[in-house]
Amino acid sequence: MGNRTPLYPLHEEAGARIVDFGGWDMPLSYGSQLAEHRAVRESAGMFDVSHMTVVDVTGDGADGLLSRILANDIGKIRGTDRALYTCMLNDEGGVIDDLIVYHRGPGDYRLVVNAATREKDLAWMRRQAEGTDAEIAERPELAMIAVQGPQARERAAALLPETAREEALAMKPFVAGGFGDFFVARTGYTGEDGWEIIGTGDAVMRAWRSLADAGVQPCGLGARDTLRLEAGLNLYGADMDETTTPLESNLGWTVAFEPPERDFVGRAALERQREAGVPRRLVGLVLEGKGVLRAHQSVMAADETVGEITSGGFGPTVGGSVALARIAAEAGDSLGVEIRGRRLPVRVVPPPFVRRGKVLI
Repeated sequence: MGNRTPLYPLHEEAGARIVDFGGWDMPLSYGSQLAEHRAVRESAGMFDVSHMTVVDVTGDGADGLLSRILANDIGKIRGTDRALYTCMLNDEGGVIDDLIVYHRGPGDYRLVVNAATREKDLAWMRRQAEGTDAEIAERPELAMIAVQGPQARERAAALLPETAREEALAMKPFVAGGFGDFFVARTGYTGEDGWEIIGTGDAVMRAWRSLADAGVQPCGLGARDTLRLEAGLNLYGADMDETTTPLESNLGWTVAFEPPERDFVGRAALERQREAGVPRRLVGLVLEGKGVLRAHQSVMAADETVGEITSGGFGPTVGGSVALARIAAEAGDSLGVEIRGRRLPVRVVPPPFVRRGKVLI
């Protein structure tokens, strides 16, 4: 038996198919994965993401610590109610983890990091915080659900105090705030609009039941993966890890080289790579014909292997197979993929494949 979120009994009640995910017993689907995918694209779906790790970084040294350990500039959100997507890097510029950080007040930040990297992330952050006035506190008592889709915010607003609903609905993307029992952020991992909602386990269980009663579709890890793939969103451990840098993972936009005096961990390595020329790039692939693109399939140019697929599968909204692949920077666009001994042509496109329900390829 793995770790279980506070919502686990509700997944059992709903007859979800449970699988191991990074040491957690999580729902893969509640029936039709395709129906769950479509619910998010067309109306509203909800995901239990309580396995993610919530970490609060506070104190007089919080700003200085986060400025040093995050590749993006925490100064962009200081003094605001905004969120920031960023990576933590090692000295070689490799991605230790990707995360979202929320500014909640002076010297008060909330981070949400990946479940599978929890122990590694916490140990690394605590080492970096030694000798500073920053406090790092994991918040295991908190649970988290993601309500996603074009109708998600409207349906989820009923969870909040009536006097707060208008303010919450007016939040712009990557803005967050506290409303009643919940910390609510207009963020997500599906390519659709919506909220990620954090609260105590009991409060989130009540919220899940209320949303289900309101017709919001429970969704599992299967739909979450097809949605994020169509949205061109990286998965840690697949599309980037400690052996790859943000510059070769289509995440250069998350690295802030300004101001030049901010000496974040990994900066020198990224500057060297940028100056020498980034050797690899992460691209989108669309299969031309029948078949399914899968992780680790070889990407070919003529008779030469120029890379491999990092994430792939059938895109229900696209209606065909799509993938993210890391290829040599100099590789052209005339590429094929080896599938069961056959080389099938693929089209190179910039991700995402789908945004806000609209197919972009």
